[in-house]
Amino acid sequence: MPGTPPPKAHQKHRLESNPAFGSRKLKLGTFQTNLDSGCVMSDLDGRLEITWPNTVTLAQLADAMDFEALVPVARWRGFGGATDPQGPGFETYTWAAGIAGATRHSGVVSTSHVALSHPIIAAKQSTVIDHISNGRYTLNIVNGWNFPEMEMFGVSLLEHEERYAYAEEWLSIVKRLWTADDRFDHDGKFYRIKGGYLQPKPIQHPYPAIMNAGSSERGRHFACKYCDLVFTNIRSHDIATNTAHVAAYHRLAREEYGREVRVWSNATIIQAETEKEARDFYHYYVHEKGDWVAARYVIDTMGAEINQRDYPEARRNAMAEMMISGWGGFPLVGTKEQIVDGLMTLSKIGLDGVLLSWPRYIEGMREFSDVTYPLLKQTGLRD
Repeated sequence: MPGTPPPKAHQKHRLESNPAFGSRKLKLGTFQTNLDSGCVMSDLDGRLEITWPNTVTLAQLADAMDFEALVPVARWRGFGGATDPQGPGFETYTWAAGIAGATRHSGVVSTSHVALSHPIIAAKQSTVIDHISNGRYTLNIVNGWNFPEMEMFGVSLLEHEERYAYAEEWLSIVKRLWTADDRFDHDGKFYRIKGGYLQPKPIQHPYPAIMNAGSSERGRHFACKYCDLVFTNIRSHDIATNTAHVAAYHRLAREEYGREVRVWSNATIIQAETEKEARDFYHYYVHEKGDWVAARYVIDTMGAEINQRDYPEARRNAMAEMMISGWGGFPLVGTKEQIVDGLMTLSKIGLDGVLLSWPRYIEGMREFSDVTYPLLKQTGLRD
């Protein structure tokens, strides 16, 4: 980073300390282990009940497999329906601090709504977590789309373009606090800061990793220009389409901004002894036990006019199914061998990392650790 002071005695280069920058061909993580029900929207018995022992259990299972990113979701209220999925949950900065102390290897992430967290506070909280984790921390920044949630705070959701202008200024302040030794003033469109100051600096030099899930054209440019890890959903089963989708992020970052980014997505693992058993289970927890009212609430909120997304009615039910099955995660359905083949395919399309979830989170992750992960290691993707 031009103009960045040399590292302090306590600092390490982030490429060396943060597992998200590691050399494994396919990096792995968990998703939404800080929220009730995990990634499913279903009245499924055995789904995640959010208690501190349960979330630590999942983090330590991931830690034992050297997962590179434990990613929480910032959620302040649930989505109603019969199960109110994601209603009860742990706030992500404090969650990440606790998880950092309970793990030794995995990368630890907090997720921050820029509109709800002042950049000085976000920079300071992030620095503490980076120290607790000894440089394993990543800050995932989100602009927000869930306007009923924002209204709970008395905050109006900005228009789409303005959200990214806001995020650019917010992130510039955070990075300056992480790197500048001298106090500084800032007089911008959204923030005025007098004598900005932060000590000590983070462990990671020049600053911790940044993650973002920008998907619109404006969002893609923001992610590729300012962030290190780009999160995107994989919606198609066509390998050529998916390969082109992932490559477009790398190309944009390199050609427009002279940068390298890592592209991540998420997947839901539905595993059984046979493919038929796995598909029958999918049908059970999605079509028989799914909370379709809550899922449609999510889609209709995402598709509101202020979010500048146009979802045809015919598409909304299909999207709701994806939310019920695993918060939009790519479905990996079948035997342990088929799960491994699916992860190999996600690597082949160019993904650097995949965040995993399971319908019955703890039970499924334990099975993955005992049965599936050893097969995955044999592929060389985790060397």
